[in-house]
Amino acid sequence: MENPFESGHIKNYLLLYASVVVIMILFFIASTLFHEVEDIPKKIFTNEVSQKSMEVTDEKLEKPKEESRFKLLEKGY
Repeated sequence: MENPFESGHIKNYLLLYASVVVIMILFFIASTLFHEVEDIPKKIFTNEVSQKSMEVTDEKLEKPKEESRFKLLEKGY
Protein backbone atom coordinates (compact mmCIF):
# COMPACT_ATOMS: atom_id res chain seq x y z
CA MET A 1 0.00 0.00 0.00
CA GLU A 2 1.39 3.34 -0.99
CA ASN A 3 1.52 6.36 1.23
CA PRO A 4 -0.93 8.94 -0.21
CA PHE A 5 1.24 11.79 1.04
CA GLU A 6 4.23 10.60 -0.95
CA SER A 7 2.44 9.50 -4.13
CA GLY A 8 0.46 12.71 -4.64
CA HIS A 9 -2.97 11.15 -4.14
CA ILE A 10 -3.63 13.40 -1.17
CA LYS A 11 -4.76 16.15 -3.57
CA ASN A 12 -7.56 13.90 -4.80
CA TYR A 13 -8.74 13.22 -1.24
CA LEU A 14 -8.65 16.91 -0.36
CA LEU A 15 -10.55 17.82 -3.53
CA LEU A 16 -13.17 15.17 -2.77
CA TYR A 17 -13.59 16.44 0.79
CA ALA A 18 -13.77 20.07 -0.39
CA SER A 19 -16.34 19.24 -3.07
CA VAL A 20 -18.56 17.42 -0.54
CA VAL A 21 -18.36 20.44 1.82
CA VAL A 22 -19.20 22.85 -1.02
CA ILE A 23 -22.18 20.75 -2.09
CA MET A 24 -23.45 20.67 1.51
CA ILE A 25 -23.12 24.45 1.78
CA LEU A 26 -24.96 24.94 -1.53
CA PHE A 27 -27.83 22.71 -0.42
CA PHE A 28 -28.04 24.59 2.88
CA ILE A 29 -28.19 27.96 1.09
CA ALA A 30 -30.79 26.67 -1.37
CA SER A 31 -32.97 25.27 1.40
CA THR A 32 -32.89 28.55 3.36
CA LEU A 33 -33.69 30.64 0.28
CA PHE A 34 -36.69 28.60 -0.84
CA HIS A 35 -38.09 27.85 2.61
CA GLU A 36 -41.04 30.11 3.41
CA VAL A 37 -41.70 30.59 7.10
CA GLU A 38 -45.35 31.13 7.96
CA ASP A 39 -46.37 33.40 10.79
CA ILE A 40 -48.48 31.43 13.23
CA PRO A 41 -50.89 33.51 15.30
CA LYS A 42 -50.49 33.21 19.03
CA LYS A 43 -53.34 31.41 20.75
CA ILE A 44 -54.78 32.98 23.87
CA PHE A 45 -56.71 30.80 26.29
CA THR A 46 -59.09 32.20 28.85
CA ASN A 47 -58.84 31.14 32.47
CA GLU A 48 -62.53 31.73 33.17
CA VAL A 49 -64.72 28.71 33.91
CA SER A 50 -68.19 28.90 32.45
CA GLN A 51 -71.23 28.36 34.68
CA LYS A 52 -72.50 25.59 32.40
CA SER A 53 -69.42 23.44 32.93
CA MET A 54 -69.68 23.95 36.70
CA GLU A 55 -73.29 22.63 36.63
CA VAL A 56 -72.24 19.54 34.70
CA THR A 57 -69.53 18.69 37.21
CA ASP A 58 -72.01 19.11 40.09
CA GLU A 59 -74.41 16.68 38.43
CA LYS A 60 -71.66 14.13 38.00
CA LEU A 61 -70.77 14.31 41.69
CA GLU A 62 -74.37 13.75 42.82
CA LYS A 63 -74.86 10.50 40.88
CA PRO A 64 -74.77 7.41 43.07
CA LYS A 65 -71.90 5.06 42.46
CA GLU A 66 -72.80 1.99 40.49
CA GLU A 67 -71.63 -1.33 41.79
CA SER A 68 -68.83 -2.82 39.80
CA ARG A 69 -67.33 -6.26 39.87
CA PHE A 70 -63.92 -4.66 40.46
CA LYS A 71 -63.09 -2.87 43.67
CA LEU A 72 -61.15 0.30 43.05
CA LEU A 73 -59.01 2.11 45.56
CA GLU A 74 -60.68 5.12 47.14
CA LYS A 75 -57.50 7.13 46.97
CA GLY A 76 -55.10 7.23 44.03
CA TYR A 77 -51.39 7.26 44.71
